[in-house]
Amino acid sequence: MATTTKIQPRALVRASGGPRYAVALTVDALGTGMLRPFLLLYGVTVLRLSASATGIAMTVGAVMGLVCMPAVGRWLDRGARSTVVAASMSVRVLGVALLPAAPAGHVWLFAAAALFLGIGNQAWPAAHAALVATVAHGRERDAALAGGRALRNAGLGAGALLAAACLTGGTTALQALAAVTGLAYLVAAALAWSVHVHAHPAATPPRGRDDGPAPRMRALLAANVVYVFCLNIFEVAVPLVLVTRLHASPVWSSAVFVANTVLVVTLQVPVTVLMSRFSRRTVLALAGVVLTASYLGFLAATSLGRGWGAPAVDMVAVVCTIGEIIYAGSATALVTALAPAPVLGRALARFQLSTGFGLAVSPAVITALASHGEAALWGGLAAATLLSASAVATENDRSPATVRLPVPRSGVGGDVEEGEAWPEEGLS
Repeated sequence: MATTTKIQPRALVRASGGPRYAVALTVDALGTGMLRPFLLLYGVTVLRLSASATGIAMTVGAVMGLVCMPAVGRWLDRGARSTVVAASMSVRVLGVALLPAAPAGHVWLFAAAALFLGIGNQAWPAAHAALVATVAHGRERDAALAGGRALRNAGLGAGALLAAACLTGGTTALQALAAVTGLAYLVAAALAWSVHVHAHPAATPPRGRDDGPAPRMRALLAANVVYVFCLNIFEVAVPLVLVTRLHASPVWSSAVFVANTVLVVTLQVPVTVLMSRFSRRTVLALAGVVLTASYLGFLAATSLGRGWGAPAVDMVAVVCTIGEIIYAGSATALVTALAPAPVLGRALARFQLSTGFGLAVSPAVITALASHGEAALWGGLAAATLLSASAVATENDRSPATVRLPVPRSGVGGDVEEGEAWPEEGLS
């Protein structure tokens, strides 16, 4: 099995879509980081909506955004790449533009803004993964996907810090923040579109393959719904436990969140490259084991009570972050390796549906479990994650041999060429 032991920064940028695309990702992440944590505040403070109405509008927008994913998948399978990425960024411009147009006390325009933002946020991951899979392949593609995630987390963190610094300006600052966010999305969309990456869709499906998703993906998609809970652990579960159970200072929650961001930014690529010596499915199963261990660690840490409990939770959070990093570096990479090229877009769209659904329901599930105590919360998460890891590990791909499908020869700036082999899981 071929492995990637190192990758140079210049090669990583090229495999990720090129310098212009990297700038587009950074600008888009900065805009999202500035707006996402304070969209609720905009609805409550500027539009004077109730917190419950604002939260419901945001949730409905995120869930309804998933409805667009089948169409996004078909669009990608017709060969579109950078165009879909640019569209996912542009539609968020519409969402941000509706915010200042919404009159105070009226929830419907705010809900429409949340819907456009939700569509863009749901469509972007699949479009980005398809673009990277077009300009890079094998383990270089895995590292490029990891690099994109690290870059995005850095931008999100920087954007959130900029927004926090602007909050002292009150309502006027929030309105200016929305305007700057819309401009950032517009610039990012223009940069992404200018990359001009397009894939030639296969004229007919290869013999022995139907025009559906990659084989044996149902268990993977179901497991992903549980795995993705780890992305909300530091925003929902840990603050809930630290503040309401251990009565710790909110500083501990902030420290966990900052540490998680720093670790993802610094370790996402190195850990993904290190794990390239193993199959992607094995690595994804390992991520489930690490996450399970961290959940049990949280259970043990909370049993220490006030005093030692908060520091112990913060220490276990590092283990949980490692599990998150391993999961993020292998899950999308596994889907791109399993999916036949003619249906890569639809496979990624279905994967995003499972991710979006998991992210949407996880806050409600986490808070419901927490209401029954620490054992129900952390024990339930551990059991579900371990079961998911077992399903991932035991699933049999049974993929046909590598077929001749379109993959890139020259990277960014032109159409992909036909005549090279598309690597299947286990062959890269």
